[in-house]
Amino acid sequence: MQALFQSEQSGEPAEAVISQFQRHRLGTQPGDGGFEDGRVPEADVPFFSRIVLQVAKNAEEVDAALSRHLHAAWPLSKLDPVLRALLRAACGELRSDPETPARVVINEYLDVAHGFFGGDEPRFANGVLDAMARSLRGEEFQGQARRRGG
Repeated sequence: MQALFQSEQSGEPAEAVISQFQRHRLGTQPGDGGFEDGRVPEADVPFFSRIVLQVAKNAEEVDAALSRHLHAAWPLSKLDPVLRALLRAACGELRSDPETPARVVINEYLDVAHGFFGGDEPRFANGVLDAMARSLRGEEFQGQARRRGG
């Protein structure tokens, strides 16, 4: 999510941002610290790269998938850029990682949303992600009613 945000804000290509994250934020390098130094030592770098590239290379499709689940008064371009990056990352993961159950993907991104937002944004994200997951992976939700709240 942060890499997508950085790419959008800076205008840098996804590949350049991925490279920066690999050098400065992901995994461990000799002499580099861990979480306390802003690194994510246990990061799955290939998975991270795959999601960022999937979203970047399929940006129009990802945005179209998201836009189908947004109210006309709140187009993707009007959303907070962090929330937009979160929704794009989640959409990318839902589209490219069928092995992770959709509900797990939703819950992981809701945890992230709660870390960044204290208002209604997590609830908004939950509604959009639930609708999008049902659209992209309907077979996982067959026979299950839609959850309220979140």
